[in-house]
Amino acid sequence: MSSAVSEVDARASNPAGDATPVAAITDLHVTFRRNGRDVYALRSVSLDIARGEILGLVGESGSGKSVLGFTMLGLLSQAQVQGSVKVAGTDMVTGDAKTLRKVRRLDLGAVFQDPMTSLNPTMRIGKQVAEAAGSEDEALKLLTAVGIPEPKRRFRAYPHELSGGLRQRVMIAIAIAGNPELIIADEPTTALDVTVQAQVLRLLQRLRAEIGCSIVLITHDLGVAAQISDRIAVLYSGRIAEIGPTAKVLGQPAHLYPWAAALTADSRHRPAPQARRACRGGPQPGGPAAWLCVRASLRAGHPGV
Repeated sequence: MSSAVSEVDARASNPAGDATPVAAITDLHVTFRRNGRDVYALRSVSLDIARGEILGLVGESGSGKSVLGFTMLGLLSQAQVQGSVKVAGTDMVTGDAKTLRKVRRLDLGAVFQDPMTSLNPTMRIGKQVAEAAGSEDEALKLLTAVGIPEPKRRFRAYPHELSGGLRQRVMIAIAIAGNPELIIADEPTTALDVTVQAQVLRLLQRLRAEIGCSIVLITHDLGVAAQISDRIAVLYSGRIAEIGPTAKVLGQPAHLYPWAAALTADSRHRPAPQARRACRGGPQPGGPAAWLCVRASLRAGHPGV
């Protein structure tokens, strides 16, 4: 790995008072075998997730964000996984299938980018939620809790009869049915318009406060992560390049990816001027992620920054 990507201690700045994390990832390596070659998706990833915190996991496409999320869920079956991924005290790498199913049922919840790939198109919404909640009464309470209007009427609807925002609320209802300790939300707002996106983020924030769960918010959008995350971890080329409190990572980034992403996305959350000046005059030999200066400048139409 190039020295341009600086590695940091991923266990720094834990905001929770409880010293026992809800999830602890130690020296995680994930490798896929493709066309006779090894593809290294994650390398030496170590990360603790505190109880009750929202961790924003950001990075460009292919950085390993979703792979990390699926590893925490124990859903990687066609990869070579080394290291330790403990969720609620259970190692999701070495645990047997029965144990992993129990952890996913009792301690984990998952919300994916496209609910239509997760929901059964032939089953009514209420029945799908009831399978996770245990009864129709509990399912109706969950639909009400996640803010679905007219929940009794929606209870008998099919997934295709709901809007994208309502389908995502149904997925969140299923995710919280077992009062999980940790929710993995993988790009939950990508396919939604800005208004609905804000509603879903507020819902996740409210659920964190009400049920005390931790949330890993996987996204490529720094603006989304900045709205509700206590900390942000930046994944770059399969490694944790930077992690810390949201304000610090976005305001004074140690790695230039947060600045480059904010610049190209026209985010409101711009880093401090001294971080922008790091690229002035072009990339410096041996400088951190120097090529990002060039890419960000060209995309934004500001040669030389």
